[in-house]
Amino acid sequence: MENSHSNDNEFSQLIPGLPDELGYECLTRLQYTTHCVASRVCHRWRDLIQTSEFHRYRKSKGFTHKLACLVQAQTNPQLASPKRTDSPSFGLVAFDTTDSTWRRIDPVPKYADGLPMFCHVAGCEGKLVVMGGWDPKSYGPVSDVFVFDFAKNRWSEAKAMPGKRSFFAVGSYSGRIYVAGGHDENKNALSSAWVYDVSLDEWIELAQMSQGRDECEGVVLNGEFWVVSGYGTDSQGAFESSAEVYSFASGEWRRVESVWAEGECPRGRVGVWKEKEGKFSNWAELDSAVRIGTCWVGLDYRALVMGSDYQGGAHGFFMVELKQGQKGKLENIIVPCEFSGSVQSACCVEI
Repeated sequence: MENSHSNDNEFSQLIPGLPDELGYECLTRLQYTTHCVASRVCHRWRDLIQTSEFHRYRKSKGFTHKLACLVQAQTNPQLASPKRTDSPSFGLVAFDTTDSTWRRIDPVPKYADGLPMFCHVAGCEGKLVVMGGWDPKSYGPVSDVFVFDFAKNRWSEAKAMPGKRSFFAVGSYSGRIYVAGGHDENKNALSSAWVYDVSLDEWIELAQMSQGRDECEGVVLNGEFWVVSGYGTDSQGAFESSAEVYSFASGEWRRVESVWAEGECPRGRVGVWKEKEGKFSNWAELDSAVRIGTCWVGLDYRALVMGSDYQGGAHGFFMVELKQGQKGKLENIIVPCEFSGSVQSACCVEI
C-alpha cells in the first residue's frame, strides 16, 4: 500500500520540489523538438503539453517556434515509390530557420507513397493540417483531412471536407481553417466557403461569396480572410483582379476591386499588401529566379520564397526581409540536394 501511494504521488507536482507555477513556466520554455519525449515523462506532462491552452500560453510569452512546412517533390529515389512514373511523389518537409535545418515529416499513413497532388497545408494551434488534392494513383479529387500533432509526433485522420473541391483558397486564424472557392468534380467554379475547427474536428458552412472563384488564393490579413482573384466556370483561365473578403468579426463578405493584376494566376504568388497602392504584390515579379512555380511562406518579418526561372528548371530557395509592406532582395540559401524538389504548397506552423 505504501509503495502504491508513493507511485500515485510521484508526480503530484509538475517538477518535484518546485511550485506548479514555476514548473509550468519551465515546461513552456522547452524546445518543441523535446515535446514528444517530455510527454512520456508522466501523465501530467503529457496532458499539459498536448493541450491548446499550453500552446496559447507559450505563444503569448514568445516561446513558440515557427517552422516552414512544405509539400515538396521527393528527389531522393530511395524515398519515392518504387514504381516510377512521370509524376513526382510528394512528401512533407519542415525547415527551421533558427538553425537552417531541414527534415522530413512522417508520411500520412493513408498516403505512405506520396501525398495527394495539389493538396493544401495550413498551420493551426501548433498542428499541421493537410487537406484535399488529387489521389496520386487515380488523379480523382479527395476530401481527406489529416492533422499532424508535433507534440505527439503522430498523424490523425480528421473529419473530411464537406465536398470534394480542388484549387481552393485556404487561410488559418484563431484555431480555425477557412476554405473558399475552387472547383468541384465537374470543374464548376465554387462560391461556397467553410471553416474547420481543429479542436472540435468540425466543419461549419459560411455565407457564400458573390461568385465562383476557381484557382484563387487565400490570405489572412488584418483580421480578415481574403480570397484573391480566380475565375468563373465559363471564363477558364481569365483571372480576375478582384477579391472577396470575409470579416472574422462580422461573418460577412465584401468585394474589393483591383487588388491583383488581371490575367495573372495568383496561386503561390500573392505577396505583401501594398497599402499605398491598395493591392497585393506579386512574388513572381520580384525576381526572375522565382517567376515559375512560385511558392512562399511568411515567417515573422521574413519570407521563404521558392521557384524557378524557367519551366522545368531547378528550383531555388531564398529568404527575403519584409519591412513595412516592402520586400527586400532575395538571398539565396543553401539547401541539401534531397530537399531541393519543387514545392506545391507551404505554410507556417507555430509550435
